[in-house]
Amino acid sequence: MESATTDIKANPAKSFIAGGFGGMCSVLTGYPLDTIKVRLQTMPLPAAGEPPQYKGIIDCAVKTFSTEGVRGFYRGISAPLVGVTPIYAVDFAVYAAGKRLFQSDEQVKLTNPQIFMAGVGAGVCSALVTVPTDRIKVLLQTQHISNGPIMYNGMLDTGFKLYKQGGLRSLFKGTCACVLRDSPTGIYFVVYENLQDFARQRSGNITPVSTILSGGTAGIVFWLLAVPFDVLKSRLQSAPEGTYKHGVRSVFKTLMATEGPKALYRGVLPILIRAFPSTAAVFAGVELAHDLLDF
Repeated sequence: MESATTDIKANPAKSFIAGGFGGMCSVLTGYPLDTIKVRLQTMPLPAAGEPPQYKGIIDCAVKTFSTEGVRGFYRGISAPLVGVTPIYAVDFAVYAAGKRLFQSDEQVKLTNPQIFMAGVGAGVCSALVTVPTDRIKVLLQTQHISNGPIMYNGMLDTGFKLYKQGGLRSLFKGTCACVLRDSPTGIYFVVYENLQDFARQRSGNITPVSTILSGGTAGIVFWLLAVPFDVLKSRLQSAPEGTYKHGVRSVFKTLMATEGPKALYRGVLPILIRAFPSTAAVFAGVELAHDLLDF
């Protein structure tokens, strides 16, 4: 297996296709834990003397299964499955284009700052594509845990109703929070590239095992940095219109005043548990797709 992300000159077209395939692998691998993460992040603050809606990841999983069955873990999956191809395709294509800017020939080895800058650009661009599907996903994941009526029936119904209620602005609610969350993508690629280089130096080539370990580790490092912004994004995107007048700033101010800094890492356990297999699946899919495209 040859690396899709090192040494040879980056190819944005191939990376676009490979990124989309890798993203689909990621969604199928990590979505149940994503649902648990979102529900932990968005559950209401309990009244005085009352227990929280969910005591933790296991309690949330048990309650979701007992009330909704296996289907409950996959609510809203159609949105990321449909959106994931362009999201990851853009991410890896922009990353390849960014790397290409620094490569004067086929064998130029990029420095960590150059990899970081290419990764940040990829993260910001993919975040802009992510917002509508992320907004739909969060609403579908959280509406069954509220006491109110079920407002949305699937991806298309949710998208149509959001557009009818507030136009594109409603669909793109949480854009700033998404950009903030995905900015650490620069670190994500730096970690992956360096671990793969280390594997190549030891064995002469990268392997499926090194790809899984490098990708999974990169995912954990990324999410340790991104969790607070993801919490703010989930709160903002799941809230009724008008709840937070100044967007992510209002969410942060309210969260600090009512729950404190600890709330910024609510849902961190399912995020980190999901981060390794889902990110490993992304890079394994990307590397496999590149091998098939080069065949």
